[in-house]
Amino acid sequence: MSAATQKVSGGAQAPPDAGSHSILSLILRILALALIDGITIWLVYQMVFDGYWPLAAVLALVTLWVNVVFLSGRFYPLRYVAPGLSLLAIMVLYPILFTVYVSFTNYGTGHLVTQQLAIEQIESQTFLPPDATLYNWTAFKNPAGDFMLWMVNPNDPAEVFTVTPGTEPAPRSCEPPADIDGYQQIPSNQLFGALGALSSLTFGVKPDNAFQVSQSVLGQAAQYEQLFVYDAAQDAMIDQQAGEVFTNIEGTFTSAAGQKLSPGFAATVGARNYRALFTDPALRSTFVQVFLWTVIFAIMSVLLTFILGMFLAIVFDVPEMPLRAPLRSLLLIPYTIPAFVAVPVWVGLLNPQFGIISQMIGMITGGWVPPWFSDPFWSKIGILVIQTWLGFPYMFVVVTGALQTLPNDIYEAADLDGANAWHKFQSLTFPLLLVTVGPLLVASFAFNFNNFVVIDLYNRGGPPMPNVPTPVGYTDILATYTYRIAFGASGVSDYGYASAITIMIFLILFIITQFQFRFTNMLEERGRNV
Repeated sequence: MSAATQKVSGGAQAPPDAGSHSILSLILRILALALIDGITIWLVYQMVFDGYWPLAAVLALVTLWVNVVFLSGRFYPLRYVAPGLSLLAIMVLYPILFTVYVSFTNYGTGHLVTQQLAIEQIESQTFLPPDATLYNWTAFKNPAGDFMLWMVNPNDPAEVFTVTPGTEPAPRSCEPPADIDGYQQIPSNQLFGALGALSSLTFGVKPDNAFQVSQSVLGQAAQYEQLFVYDAAQDAMIDQQAGEVFTNIEGTFTSAAGQKLSPGFAATVGARNYRALFTDPALRSTFVQVFLWTVIFAIMSVLLTFILGMFLAIVFDVPEMPLRAPLRSLLLIPYTIPAFVAVPVWVGLLNPQFGIISQMIGMITGGWVPPWFSDPFWSKIGILVIQTWLGFPYMFVVVTGALQTLPNDIYEAADLDGANAWHKFQSLTFPLLLVTVGPLLVASFAFNFNNFVVIDLYNRGGPPMPNVPTPVGYTDILATYTYRIAFGASGVSDYGYASAITIMIFLILFIITQFQFRFTNMLEERGRNV
């Protein structure tokens, strides 16, 4: 055997079982992918059958991508990040895409199910033909909980039969016995309890021998007929009794006279939700009011917390201050208390009748107390006070850390130039602090732009705005406004319109954030010149 066949590149001898290891690895990889593919195919089938095709499509694409990555040597480096990227696509990307999709639909109260389910529910409705025979019945029940009816035609006493759900009627020729074929007659004192279950069943076999128990007349049953039939060619429901046609109009079967069948179903409505947001005067006015307050709340929250936090950080940056360490620790207490605990406490403190803060204000003003919860202006002031108390410790910690990074030589140079404390703060400390905390201020603005907890816990967005088409209060920000639309603060949910607002919030916040980052870049350039 030659030396060339005994050695590989670099002089290292090839392991004798390297080929077997690679084959085994390939087999295990194929088996694992086959298992994943099998589970995915089953899940996709169920999702498509139930009408959740967007999720099914994303799951199928992610699985296909995983197969390509793990079977192709070209994408070998991606194998290490493929699981994480797959979860990212399913858990993050899909909700975003689904929100965009929902914003172009009528998804909401009255339109929550798929078209197939809506058709099935509407077609389940029945009516009693004018010439239908009304039978007298006696109910039976077996130990398994199944029901049977003993039917008698009062116009023809010889017509007697028993019938169970899904079976053909069986002729009988005697009076109802106490038990028959394993079924026991239901006592009269238990009949009312079983009436609900009996009326929900169809006894016999559709369409010719199907009987239903009357819900209005006890002890009577008849052959009810299907009221509505779906016509796929017209995409409409046909009223079998009146002959009226109900056409599909944006997810609701509607007659020419405007009568609508329930339930509706989720359907694509194009840009209707976005058009309503911009063209409907009432909706546009409400959105603008909420948007302006959202911007004001976010800006004021950042400014107040930053100013107070920076002031305290500068004050406690003096090493000679007595009790410096314990006082610093006390200032961090609001940061350790969750908002869902702190806000209700503040609500109690501001209570106009019993709150300590309100009582102290009343003693100073001669009895006048701000209407913290009933007046729009004072409600907003109360929210800003609470948010300042909750947020300043964060800014205090950030600014305290930033102060430690500032170089001492520039302050020594300023002292030599005769600069006083205000000049040093204005020209040195503040610009350099902004360079450090600028991105954090942008993040704080984005957080407060969607600060749901404080707004909802304080007064649930109240006081409510009068004469508005959607449920909204004067202190609602876009996040809480969207929540009330989506989850039915008034008993009606409109996920489509709420999703459209969500997309608008994202676009607005994206634009504002871009301008803020440009501003921070300017601050960084200024900081380099300090």
